[in-house]
Amino acid sequence: MSILEFSNLKYTYNGKQSILRGVNGKLEQGKLYAILGPSGCGKTTLLSLLGGLDRPDNGQILFAGKDIAETGLADHRRNHVSFIFQSYNLIDYLTPVENVALTSKLPPLPILERLGLSKEEAKRNVLKLSGGQQQRVAIARALASEAPVILADEPTGNLDEDTARDITEILKESAHQMGKCVVVVTHSNELAKQADVVLRLKRGELFVGNK
Repeated sequence: MSILEFSNLKYTYNGKQSILRGVNGKLEQGKLYAILGPSGCGKTTLLSLLGGLDRPDNGQILFAGKDIAETGLADHRRNHVSFIFQSYNLIDYLTPVENVALTSKLPPLPILERLGLSKEEAKRNVLKLSGGQQQRVAIARALASEAPVILADEPTGNLDEDTARDITEILKESAHQMGKCVVVVTHSNELAKQADVVLRLKRGELFVGNK
């Protein structure tokens, strides 16, 4: 059964450039989805709409059968989805442990260690970490959330090949073992090969593509 459904989504940038031209889709729990497409095609825009960060010009997004525009975008963001942003969006005066603790009742340290941070690194101010380490904190924060949907924008983009492979495995586990719906915008063909479903965005239209 679909947890997120979207129909006839249209989005125009600055009232001129048509980014999404009536896209449709159904996303299920327990699956990892990869959204592929050229730069500027609307992948991040679609992710923002699904997460309630922006409103479409036209169309409808349902979470568990209810229109998120009617139940409230703030409620949707707070209770239904967790984000992994390209820009990390960490609270910069806190440590990794404190950042993760904001989104979860679970102990933060085990998941941070699972993602490759040492106990010492997990207790440093996040601004004293490398970009790759900050990305891991952002991923840990999303994985620790109780939200059933994870929306990730290029989660492996700033990571080395081995770490990227580990992160991909963790995202797969989140879908297959924790039952989350994981939606990843990526340029990585390696990550796309691991996805259950590949979606391709071309010229404002969305297609179910081959891996």
